[in-house]
Amino acid sequence: MTPASQKATNVTWQEGLISREDRYQILRQKGATIWFTGLSGSGKSTIAIALERALFRQGKLSYRLDGDNVRLGINKNLGFSEADRRENIRRIGEVAKLFGDAGTISLSAFISPYAADRDEVRRLHEDADLRFVEVFVDCPLSEAERRDPKGLYKRARAGEIRNFTGIDDPYEAPTNPEIHLRTDRLTVEEEVSAIIGYLERHGIIESGLPDEWPSPAERGPAAGDAG
Repeated sequence: MTPASQKATNVTWQEGLISREDRYQILRQKGATIWFTGLSGSGKSTIAIALERALFRQGKLSYRLDGDNVRLGINKNLGFSEADRRENIRRIGEVAKLFGDAGTISLSAFISPYAADRDEVRRLHEDADLRFVEVFVDCPLSEAERRDPKGLYKRARAGEIRNFTGIDDPYEAPTNPEIHLRTDRLTVEEEVSAIIGYLERHGIIESGLPDEWPSPAERGPAAGDAG
């Protein structure tokens, strides 16, 4: 992804009197971005929702940036062309970076099909000295099509939806993600436990799993994803 050019001139970053460390101290946690990537229907949103609940039960502040939710607001002017997908991810990377600087753990659930775009978001965080954790939500295309919670694959196969990842648009799988989840083999509880364990081992959060997991009714049905 080519870095976006700066159109506005004569602008500089304005520092305040409260540091990132001050915000971390008052929240008693560190900011970070957990970036879920995978095919539509792979389980990104479902895992992010369950993880958000688990972190909440541990007293950790997180905020979920979901593909569809973001496209209903800040990115409502973007479609699904390659250029629009890249801009979609660039904007979300910037938003996630701000959340991290504020001390929040952002849970970004987007298809984000292009490796270069995800690498650019990673560099954006690394340049800002913020933690970026890529989670590959790995699901065979056949299984994602079988789930098809919104009927999107069926419509894409029928030619009603164009530029659909996995059908007529590519998905470039991560080669070295921090966390690799096989959602056709693991339960949501196992997936969340794996992420929580990683965050604890790397000092992003303190140890302590929630006493109770959300019930299936609380978790809700698997969601489709956009990004």
